[in-house]
Amino acid sequence: MGLLIFAAVVTALLYITASLAQKSRIPPHIGPILGVMLGLALVAHMGNRWLAPNSNPVLLPLVFLLNGVGYVVIARWDPGSAKVQAGWTALGVLIYLLTLFFVRRSRDLERYRYIVLLIAGLLLIAPLIPGFGKEVGGARLWVGVGSLIVQPIEGAKLLICIYFASYFAANKEILSIPTARLGNHLFLDPRPLGPILVAWLVSIAIIGVENDIAFALLLFTLFIGLLWITTGRIGYLIGGLGLFAGGAVLASRLFPQVHERVLIWFNAGKYPSGSGYQLVQSWFSLAAGGIGGTGLGRGLSGKYLHGFVISDLIFTSIGEELGLIGAVAVVIVFVLMVGSGLRVAQTARSDFSRLLATGLTLLVGFQAFFVMAGILRLLPFTGITLPFVAYGGSSLLANYALIAILMRVSDEGAPTDAERSSGFRHSGDRALIPLETMGSIQAPEPRVGQGKYNP
Repeated sequence: MGLLIFAAVVTALLYITASLAQKSRIPPHIGPILGVMLGLALVAHMGNRWLAPNSNPVLLPLVFLLNGVGYVVIARWDPGSAKVQAGWTALGVLIYLLTLFFVRRSRDLERYRYIVLLIAGLLLIAPLIPGFGKEVGGARLWVGVGSLIVQPIEGAKLLICIYFASYFAANKEILSIPTARLGNHLFLDPRPLGPILVAWLVSIAIIGVENDIAFALLLFTLFIGLLWITTGRIGYLIGGLGLFAGGAVLASRLFPQVHERVLIWFNAGKYPSGSGYQLVQSWFSLAAGGIGGTGLGRGLSGKYLHGFVISDLIFTSIGEELGLIGAVAVVIVFVLMVGSGLRVAQTARSDFSRLLATGLTLLVGFQAFFVMAGILRLLPFTGITLPFVAYGGSSLLANYALIAILMRVSDEGAPTDAERSSGFRHSGDRALIPLETMGSIQAPEPRVGQGKYNP
């Protein structure tokens, strides 16, 4: 609760600072704003105490801090959009609580593996329905009725992660242990990879038709990451990187949007008035910020980046007005979030829960990395939103649901009173484990003996 209050107070102070710089006065409505932020923090905290009392105490405050920083930047450039974002945040907290209420055990999600995959597929193809799907910026990722437009792929990525974790947990041994014989040698049987590989390829194909390279890259990273973590075999990782390199070359030739992104990555200066304009201007803004920044409310990036300053390029505005110090602080918050997510995965009580927590953490971590690396020209700019920071209701709602599932796994993995008194913790997939070794112990190596797997 203390950390949540701290995040709310930091957000309020940043909001006051931006108003002082712009209007030379404290905003008259700061009281209601602070009250709403503290109210949302209190509601989320009470929900945790009721539904997940032993969950990780750091994850939710980190989320609120990122959400608050994003709200301040959005309010600084577009007050109208800030009001909408505040509404989405309140709805996100509601989704967070509803997810905790209905998902009482993380392993319940494993039972509905194929239903989850079916719903994810429907969400993926929804933007392709004529008259229902919307195309924005060359990508057909939105669906809407009237003025309400949402991005169903945000929910699809969460469901696909659940399916991947369930499938890999159910087939862990056969994916890890050589069972196919060729002469006198045993090799890994590739057939178990068939169903999940088909599901992944279909997802990538649909996203390719919709011209969204960012989520295709995110799903590829999720697939290869979970496969490697499940089996521990470096060959899968090397093969995945090879497939990625070949797929990247092929995509750059087949999809005009991918080709354009690569060209801009190599030399954005050749497109000063076209597609590379926004990216070039973001570099000038970051350079203007320097170490300490121009100060909240004193930057100029919004005049050149237009609507992108609160969405795809919001990290640029943070780097300009808060400088390298502020940008690094945001990176550190994401690093802490990823570290907390991986810690949750280490303490999970089943293979499915471990893989699910790892996959959800990979989604948040790599999405943030792809956004910031694209702006800093470490990777081609993909144009996805910075989790919890950038403007966008669909992303915010999906990510709050994601955090709720992580909190559920965290609550399940907490030691019970009996385990604390005995000094040992029972794992659903392992024997009793000394509590002081949790987080560092490794799963035993699988053995093949007398034609039968012995855990």
